[in-house]
Amino acid sequence: MKIRFLALAICALPLLANAQAAFDALKLSENELRGTSRSMSMAGAYTAVGGDISSLNQNPAGIGVYRNSDIGITMSLDFNKTKLNTNDASPSKTKFIVNNIGYVGAFKTNGELLKNFNWGLSYNRVNEFRRHFIGHQDITTSMTNYIADQTNAGYWTEDELSTASTNPYFSDNGAPWASILAYNSYMINPYKQGGEMLFGGLMGNGTSGFAEYEVEEWGHNDEYNISLGGNFADKVYWGLGVGIFDMDYNSYHYYGEGLFDAYEMKSIKDDAPYEIVNGNASWGWENGVRSKGTGYNFKFGVIVKPINELRIGAAFHTPTYFDLRDTYYTTSKYYFENDFASYEGTEYAGGQYATNEIRYRTRTPWKFMAGLAGVIGKKGMISADYEWTGYNTMKVLGNNDVEWTDVTQNIEDYFKASHTFRIGAEYRISPSFSVRAGYSYQTSPVNDNIKKGVEGVYTVSNNPAYRYDYNTQYITCGFGYRYKVFYLDMAYVNQARNGNYHAFSPSYYTDADNVDKVDYGVTDGFKTRNNKISLTLGVRF
Repeated sequence: MKIRFLALAICALPLLANAQAAFDALKLSENELRGTSRSMSMAGAYTAVGGDISSLNQNPAGIGVYRNSDIGITMSLDFNKTKLNTNDASPSKTKFIVNNIGYVGAFKTNGELLKNFNWGLSYNRVNEFRRHFIGHQDITTSMTNYIADQTNAGYWTEDELSTASTNPYFSDNGAPWASILAYNSYMINPYKQGGEMLFGGLMGNGTSGFAEYEVEEWGHNDEYNISLGGNFADKVYWGLGVGIFDMDYNSYHYYGEGLFDAYEMKSIKDDAPYEIVNGNASWGWENGVRSKGTGYNFKFGVIVKPINELRIGAAFHTPTYFDLRDTYYTTSKYYFENDFASYEGTEYAGGQYATNEIRYRTRTPWKFMAGLAGVIGKKGMISADYEWTGYNTMKVLGNNDVEWTDVTQNIEDYFKASHTFRIGAEYRISPSFSVRAGYSYQTSPVNDNIKKGVEGVYTVSNNPAYRYDYNTQYITCGFGYRYKVFYLDMAYVNQARNGNYHAFSPSYYTDADNVDKVDYGVTDGFKTRNNKISLTLGVRF
């Protein structure tokens, strides 16, 4: 159920030049712990282990460990819940997913040096975009004031905003779409101060109100791998692969406010000054976007076995080069009513919409991973991984391959490298039955200044909202059963992510009365919990 103050017409038509901003690139670059049940039950600590279909999308050298061919499929039932700190009304989601399908062909060469030459194909769900939360708050500032500040900072005029609105598909004069939509919906309005024409929002001294918001994300990022690998003298295992990606990300965002004693811009009616007239205002703003496209990357890896009890692994992933197409829609609606004597019964409303479709390219982060795996006796194994992901190396380019340098600079300012630590263990109770457990911890890629709210954030013009995760952890366990050539693995995975939602960027005031004052606007923390139970069925022959 979508929440809103008033019925908004959702328009699906062809909006702005830079459709991608830094936090959009981040969302499309994030991955989850997925793969086979065996690798997930050990928290993905498989860089130095190999011999599993998950190796194709993690360390392709793991394909060289195979002595026999393998075919398998992994399915899971996912239970997802996002809870806001201020509201527990967000719905939970349950979904059946096919996580992984793969085949590895193992061929013995009978050579003294090259023992095996293997190849493999796999499908793997890299990320399942699924988050939904609904919240409300009392407010001390309005998004309309934020948009008015941004409009004044750009020295935009009424003529520029109204001219751009005559053609909702393009903004030829470069005016930001948030300003265009807000102006033509009466959410920001002109007034004079000291002979200068400025724009003002709806909140002033004496205004109170509340905000409601809803965010929903859905979609997937799927990877298809083709890998080759081999075994040199049972000491060095090597592999290389190419990944082909299919991305489909969708999001819906609603934000609205109800304001009491709102500022009506009387200049709309009679060119009178900007002042409070005891009116009540309500407005809503909807944004929808679909990012769809394909990409590719390359992977290289090696596993060294100096002694039978120890394996050392390393892998390197190039960025994924995505060619994406975004389709946007934005709607805004405003309603005002007051009982002031000279305006008794006066009410008026305004609305605006815009859409666009744009092509662009995104380059995701570079990745490096290293791991150690040790065999304990003939029954136990423990493995540990470290992964470096350079989120500050992401790039966004236009369809003509010209880099959007402003977005690249924002990426460097907002983000940093993320570090992931994984540990997993397996114990063989009998020749046929094994138990496993693991733990994974990933640090946040967002710089501390952003998390503290002491740095402003640039977003796509039509949608000032952004969200991000703090640290992410996984707690996992599972078991495996072997019978002749058949195998069955099960895993339980608990994923915990805490994060923050901002309806718009913090605003900063440096005038004499408010030196270094920060107005954080509407912000809310959230907790996302994903529990999944997975089953892998396979045959080795």
